[in-house]
Amino acid sequence: MLGLLGLLALAGVPLSALADQLTFTGEGIFVALVPFALVGFVLARRVPRNPIGWILLATGLTGMFSTDVEFYALRTYGLHHHGLPLARVAVFFAAGWILLVLLLPLPIALFPDGRLPRRWRRVMWCYVALCAISIAGLVWEDVRGVLASRLEVDSTGELAILGNSPSHGLKIFEHVLLPVYVCFFLVWVARLVVGYRRARGDERQQLKWLFSGAAICVASLVVGVVVKSNFVDDVAWTAIAALPVGIGVGVMRYRLYDIDRLISRTLSYAILTGLLVGVFFGIVVLTTDVLPFSSPVGVAASTLAAAALFNPLRLRVQRLVDRRFNRSRYDAEAIVAAFTIGLRDAVDLETVRHELVRAVDQAVEPSSTSLWIRPPGVTYRL
Repeated sequence: MLGLLGLLALAGVPLSALADQLTFTGEGIFVALVPFALVGFVLARRVPRNPIGWILLATGLTGMFSTDVEFYALRTYGLHHHGLPLARVAVFFAAGWILLVLLLPLPIALFPDGRLPRRWRRVMWCYVALCAISIAGLVWEDVRGVLASRLEVDSTGELAILGNSPSHGLKIFEHVLLPVYVCFFLVWVARLVVGYRRARGDERQQLKWLFSGAAICVASLVVGVVVKSNFVDDVAWTAIAALPVGIGVGVMRYRLYDIDRLISRTLSYAILTGLLVGVFFGIVVLTTDVLPFSSPVGVAASTLAAAALFNPLRLRVQRLVDRRFNRSRYDAEAIVAAFTIGLRDAVDLETVRHELVRAVDQAVEPSSTSLWIRPPGVTYRL
């Protein structure tokens, strides 16, 4: 399986070059799909009874295969190399993206153990029926169009079936099945959100990993659509990998409790970066447009101000974010600070011992705690 994954990934490079699509953005589908396949492969090996790994693996392999054959079809019909064999078959399999789209909600629906409560199984069977109807309808449309029509590449660089007007089946898919698909997706997400409010311990941390990866994935896609920039597109494609990584960590329960620290640091540095950028540009505008200073002086003053504010702002922002998103660390620091303040006025050794043990129990929560104090005047040789 790993060999097939490598073969599909490597085949995409020469095929995209032959189709004049060899750019990072053109290869972005592989950047997004390889993590799905790799995480799925790891999960399928470690927890083979959990279907999430197999679904992620199928999602990655299906997406890479359909992209490879699409590059081949673009080489044939976009660059007019009509002598290439099996070109129309490649056009047919290039529509395999529909399987990728239909598989995407399943890992979210089955997260984290691959099982559904009994009351949700009927919803899953309804979704499977929707998938079967969608695949059957689109396969029929592709067969009818590929066999009976002329194929060309349109102005956007996509394959188009000329002389083939949309049928009633395709209109039904666009206007009926697609909204139903979105509703199913939202239902699965709502189920996890409700479950998160009731979850405790490891289950809550697993859902945090999933939600964090999904948030990064959705935010990157939105930014990539809104901001028209090649660099932003490249970053957006790369950030999609956060979703399968979050699913993989959640299912494997590997370093679950690092998610609080990860969220805290990500938010802290994002807020800090925004504040420093605002200070920088604010001082530049103030010194150059309002005050009679030259542009180099304004830039220098802004740089010095941002450098001076970095550490105080970082500490203050980190504390505020930890208070909300990394509560355990914030509580531990508060307990240690309170113990330190109380220690200044303590004179009784037994009181100090009792307060120290209590602070350790509250901050670290060990299974047992003991404190040994050497008697005065006694020395030991090691």
